[in-house]
Amino acid sequence: MNNIRVMAEGDSSLLVEFEQKISPEVNRRIAAVVKLIRQQQIEGIVDMIPTYCSLLISYNPLVISYREIHERISSIARMDTKVESVRKRIFEIPVLYGGEGGPDLPAIASHAGLSEEEVIAIHSGRDYLIYMLGFLPGFTYLGGLDERIHTPRLPNPRVRIPAGSVGIGGSQTGIYPVDSPGGWQLMGITPVKTYDPGREKPILVEAGDYIRFRPVSAPEYEEIRGAVSEGSYQLTVREGD
Repeated sequence: MNNIRVMAEGDSSLLVEFEQKISPEVNRRIAAVVKLIRQQQIEGIVDMIPTYCSLLISYNPLVISYREIHERISSIARMDTKVESVRKRIFEIPVLYGGEGGPDLPAIASHAGLSEEEVIAIHSGRDYLIYMLGFLPGFTYLGGLDERIHTPRLPNPRVRIPAGSVGIGGSQTGIYPVDSPGGWQLMGITPVKTYDPGREKPILVEAGDYIRFRPVSAPEYEEIRGAVSEGSYQLTVREGD
């Protein structure tokens, strides 16, 4: 891991740069380093923000000096850790495809030259790696969308997209965590709140986790939405290699 660089980023942050490419292997390496740092329980670390190929670490300089944190993080980042030791957490997200919550599903299918059912089967047929979070609180940047359903963004973004909307923007897919403007093509909606400021842990997932979309019927969607509102819904989270 000689290609890792650790450098100052302002007066209270470190930037750890890994191999400069977007890949599951680099992402797993970052996840392994984050896990090691957490295990070390280094006093003074305030936050860690993984991205596609780097890790930003914020720290309190009144608690730990730059020299000390640089030495400790550099040592951890260059450990020959088995990235395979980081087990996958796969969050199963129920989605009601099409209809009012997925008004662009017909356009996505038409662009792909497929039926709507085929698009749904393709979209829900794999696990998506969360490379990073950003843009909005809890917005997931997912990797692995099948090329057959890559779809251009809308020429004119919508002023308001409802929270929970699942869409495609070019080669990416993801979930809008809050009501917001946006230009992605909407194919469905989930009742699960990927961001809830009232929860003990507001953001549901972390970079390095996986999402699997599960198609549900309209009655099941309403049932889940009611359970989410009551706080009784149990999200399925599986582990994998």
